[in-house]
Amino acid sequence: MSISPPPTPPSRALADNEWKFEPITLPCEWVEDYRPGGYHPVVLGDIFNNGQYKVIRKLGEGSYSTVWLARDLKNRRYVALKILVSEISGSTTELRILRHITEVAPAEAGRHITRLLGEFEHHGPNGVHRCLVFEPMGPSVNTMVEELPQFKPRMRGMKIRYPLRMAKSILKQSLQALAFLHENGIAHGDFQPGNILFTLDDIGSTPEDVLRQEEDVQAESISPPVQRLDGKEDKWAPRYLCVAQSLVPFTYYAEGFKVKLSDMGGAYFFTDPPTKPVTPLGLRAPELILTGAVDNTLDIWSFGCLVFELITGQPLFCIPGSDFEDDDHLLSLTDRLGALPDELFKHWKTSSLYFTSERKLFNCQLGGVAPGGEPLMVEQTSMEELFDQAGPDLDEEEARKVKALIRWILQYDPAKRPSPAEILSDPWFCEIDVESDPPASLPKRAAALAFINCLSNVCQIYAPYLYLDSGAPRYTTAFSVNIGMSSTTIIFSTILRIYLGSLNKKLDQEEGIDLGTDAHDNEEHGLPGLL
Repeated sequence: MSISPPPTPPSRALADNEWKFEPITLPCEWVEDYRPGGYHPVVLGDIFNNGQYKVIRKLGEGSYSTVWLARDLKNRRYVALKILVSEISGSTTELRILRHITEVAPAEAGRHITRLLGEFEHHGPNGVHRCLVFEPMGPSVNTMVEELPQFKPRMRGMKIRYPLRMAKSILKQSLQALAFLHENGIAHGDFQPGNILFTLDDIGSTPEDVLRQEEDVQAESISPPVQRLDGKEDKWAPRYLCVAQSLVPFTYYAEGFKVKLSDMGGAYFFTDPPTKPVTPLGLRAPELILTGAVDNTLDIWSFGCLVFELITGQPLFCIPGSDFEDDDHLLSLTDRLGALPDELFKHWKTSSLYFTSERKLFNCQLGGVAPGGEPLMVEQTSMEELFDQAGPDLDEEEARKVKALIRWILQYDPAKRPSPAEILSDPWFCEIDVESDPPASLPKRAAALAFINCLSNVCQIYAPYLYLDSGAPRYTTAFSVNIGMSSTTIIFSTILRIYLGSLNKKLDQEEGIDLGTDAHDNEEHGLPGLL
């Protein structure tokens, strides 16, 4: 290792030839963003706010923050700690909006938006970081679908999408959250499945050992040690990076599940829109692409895309980043929704690469026709045709209603798009019930889950999880018997199977639920029931 100290890295994004670290291939934040103005270096066990918060698990990361599960030692509870990069920590918009909605309607805000519990500043090697303290939440709508037990093990050709009942509930709850924000003059600015989170079972009594992330390089829970290319010791990066571990085993997604809208980092007051919102590529409205216009109707457009995605299991517009991403998106809009109006089309500077002067499409090759090449034409597929091709779990009449609803929302003229309140009044949304309460036995099941997780960790078998069967949260396990597994582990696995079946039967009797013998027999053999 070099003896001389390393130079202070620049407080800006680095060019390719300025990279200073050995690359890390695990799904983590980019290690080069540990620099002045960037992320604060965090490792498991770190303490914040004068000894109040102890970091025990990484929940996620984004372009402007990392999020950690922490134990609030003062109030004896678990919290989510969002640590912003220092270069935006001086911005108070997110905090002002969170405080505003809490003040004007605390009860309603708590139902729809992740609750802000506190905030503080932390001084680190990369600057001053604003830290926001939230209630801990489960996985996002974007990722939870792949954790549903009916998709495990993953089979070739399997359609990965939420059951219709869940998709409709997610849509209505997220729309209620959007309506709440808009009624209070706030646009979310980054409305997408990744910012809609499932709530958790009550983890307050769960032992810290069960929730703590292990510092295990072999299991890829953390990265190998962070190393500089020049061999010097780095003052601005952590010793290792953590791979995010969402709280899937503690997430409630049975009947009566709740989701909340999170991440107000891109939110803004109607009266003060940003010059450039953080909307994902595929969710951008046409006026944003062509004119840069920003207002609250961008949220509505994003929601319309979300309706299509959750019901069909595939995005309406899949736009990979490229030099021609805007052209790609605009061609897809024309394909799915029809010709752009003249007022928008005239702002499309490269339209001549694809359209004649009479606005007739002659080429779909991004970037135009290559010298000596021929124009490329592909079959056009409308939104309705794409919807039907996906084979959603709807009868013909309901499918017709949903397609009409999407058309109503995705209008090229922002002034004609309905408000969240107007969409909520649509008959299709009126029929969706999201007010069901979780079964009364849930606390008992959650408490047992924590106990079983402890035992499972000791014997190194897969932990149990909850799944939905006839409206009841249930336990099952994914057991794996390997060559060399001890007889003690095999015996314990068998006992745990029997215990889970007995627990389900007992709690079902308390709930008055009759699933028949087959479901319980499956559980006693470690097999999940059917959704």
